Amino acid sequence: MMRPPADLTEVHLCTAPVDFRKGIDGLAALVHGELGLDPFRAALFVFTNRGRNRVKILYWERNGFCMWQKRLEKGRFHWLKADRTAVEAISGQQLNWLLDGYDIKRLTPHEKLNFSTIY
Repeated sequence: MMRPPADLTEVHLCTAPVDFRKGIDGLAALVHGELGLDPFRAALFVFTNRGRNRVKILYWERNGFCMWQKRLEKGRFHWLKADRTAVEAISGQQLNWLLDGYDIKRLTPHEKLNFSTIY
């Protein structure tokens, strides 16, 4: 099973559906040209199709691009709506929730607390 670690900090979700005939080169060009991001950075770039039953994840790994794809046999992914930007930053945990079928706008964990003393 291939899943991103929950503590992954840089995940970019493309809010608009893309043409899933695009492969690695087409998605890398979309990341650079339309989203204005560097496809070679240590990050995941996540895309869906118009029917929201497929997801592609593009990332650069040391010496080449990798692409991961998931296709639902039934149902749809709960995708973020485009507000003002074509891309939203989400966490690795939120990506895993999305892949599991959760609506990530409604499912949020408790705030992380950091204390320096017990009193």
